[in-house]
Amino acid sequence: MTHLIEMSLPGQGLSAAKMPAHWLLARLGKRVLRPGGLELTEQMLTALAVDSSDEVVEFAPGLGVTARLTLRRRPASFTGIERDETAAARGNSYLNGDDESQRHRCIVGRAEESGLQDESASVVYGEAMLTMQSHRQKARIVQEAFRLLKPTGRYGIHELCLNDETSDEVKKEIEQNLSGSLRVSARPLTVSEWKNLLDSAGFHVRCELQAPMKLLEPLRLIRDEGLFDASRFVFNVLRDREVRHRVVHMRKLFHKYQDRMAAISLIGTKPQESSK
Repeated sequence: MTHLIEMSLPGQGLSAAKMPAHWLLARLGKRVLRPGGLELTEQMLTALAVDSSDEVVEFAPGLGVTARLTLRRRPASFTGIERDETAAARGNSYLNGDDESQRHRCIVGRAEESGLQDESASVVYGEAMLTMQSHRQKARIVQEAFRLLKPTGRYGIHELCLNDETSDEVKKEIEQNLSGSLRVSARPLTVSEWKNLLDSAGFHVRCELQAPMKLLEPLRLIRDEGLFDASRFVFNVLRDREVRHRVVHMRKLFHKYQDRMAAISLIGTKPQESSK
């Protein structure tokens, strides 16, 4: 992958054929890696109503696009939880800035076991990361969000979903094909299953938002990245045969299941009094 943009990103040293899709796309210059695009992310943040009184935790901030949007809302504090040391280091490079108080930070840790104190956050969110987990891990991560939140705190997710009419057979087919193409486990849930996941952890789901899954479509690319960066991304895809093969295959797969798949954001609140 000699033509990929040189940057400090996870995936260094892997071939285009083996690299997880989200890091491959990032190394090609794509910054918005959420299934519903920047628009659904912004809608999620609006529904979370982050303000200057909030202590915010983001699971797996990745390239930091959403973190930067959150910081514009001037929260009291921001903590990113990243498994990958390279990603955490990148996070700290844009979070710290000139803020000597270190109110904003990115630490190395796991979303299912962050190490942060009970009820230490008023807002927790994560995007495009639960989909890649087993059902058990999904539940553990959502339960960790519940533990971290203060009573009445808000939890937001932005993930890939399947419509409720999707049969178990088709669901398994989609999981297998997505996992093979993306080089990472992909287990999207139906709309009802995502809601049940939050309900089971003790959250009250109070907001549901959806958007088409058009991650690699031209108009979405331009809307998310801007014309110049979208053009640069396309150029980087076209100039490398191995990369082009993978990206084209991903796009065809998204087209194949476009009537089944979408992006979903749910906002859940922690009750004032909880037995969890």
